Amino acid sequence: MNERRIGIVMNGVTGRMGLRQHLERSIVAIREQGGILAADGSTVIMPEPILVGRNEDKLKRIAAKYNLNRWTTNLSEALAEPDVEIYFDSQLTQLREKGVRAAVEAGKAVYCEKPIAEGLDAAVELARLVRDSGLKNGVVQDKLSLPGLRKLKRLVDGGFFGQILSVRGEFGYWVFEGDWQEAQRPAWNYKQEEGGGIVVDMFCHWRYVLDQIFAPVKSVYCQGATHIPTRYDEQGNRYDATAEDAAYGIFELEGGIVAQLNSSWTTRVFRDELVEFQVDGTEGSAVAGLRNCRVQHRSATPKPVWNPDLPVTEPFRDQWLDVPDNEVFDNGFKVQWEMFLRHIVDDAPFGWDFVEGAKGVQLAELGLQSWREGRKLDVPDLEIGGVA
Repeated sequence: MNERRIGIVMNGVTGRMGLRQHLERSIVAIREQGGILAADGSTVIMPEPILVGRNEDKLKRIAAKYNLNRWTTNLSEALAEPDVEIYFDSQLTQLREKGVRAAVEAGKAVYCEKPIAEGLDAAVELARLVRDSGLKNGVVQDKLSLPGLRKLKRLVDGGFFGQILSVRGEFGYWVFEGDWQEAQRPAWNYKQEEGGGIVVDMFCHWRYVLDQIFAPVKSVYCQGATHIPTRYDEQGNRYDATAEDAAYGIFELEGGIVAQLNSSWTTRVFRDELVEFQVDGTEGSAVAGLRNCRVQHRSATPKPVWNPDLPVTEPFRDQWLDVPDNEVFDNGFKVQWEMFLRHIVDDAPFGWDFVEGAKGVQLAELGLQSWREGRKLDVPDLEIGGVA
């Protein structure tokens, strides 16, 4: 068996997402399973990470924990390594553009977290840059690989819903303020000046979920809110929250589908999963979460009658059926890493490029504008260098 080793500069692994999802549960997991098999059936693709960050002590500890020996605080030094083929970026958003530009200049393929830039102009410029360079590129769109949403996509592709009428989504949980209990998210998430805010975070996700599972987004109306105006950072210092912690969006999709998606770090969970989508169609409905998906077909839909004078007697949740797995589901981030590695080695398809990443930034920017102006806004076709 031949082995194809691919050097990957991983910039930002000292952060929560870069460390847990991309390094530990993706790249390290791929190495521990012995790599992934290439298309020729005789070559094993083995990722070789080079850890990059700003904190030398953290990098040392992470490298030691995962038995890795390549790390540096010097990005240029890492990109100059002869075996490096991929640059990965999971830094803070305002640092991402500089890292991507350095990677493109060094001639490396680019794979990065979203949003790809702080604003639409910068995102379009980066998408144009990587496209014109001819380098392979991709943006993490992890929710498409979640078991629940893969089952939901299976239902859409199979025509289960008939005509889809609406999508309703609830995402979020209570993030502690940081005074009497430690917050589950870093303080920068609540500081607009540091790239925080739930619109920028979640509308990038909602763009690809809506576009690629249901239909292209045609308009957006957003109402944001900073429900908790004062929080406490990791050192226990009080600060003013300058970014929104909740967003309530209505999206019109192609074909007349209406999507209502609530995103909140100030809600307590009374759902089966932290995110759930209900899809209603003429022939049936489904409720999908991170892992599970349940359906109710038209032929099995009960006939409730509104009567507030009597207690509820119908077991509504029991009237739905589970969609079977029918396959083994792996970690969504790992699945997309494997796809991108095969894209590099085998030229296998990878449809989530920087143009798709720019679309997410576009929807977030329009959502913030909609909130400021108090009106619905159309989502125009995005042009990258004159090409829609």
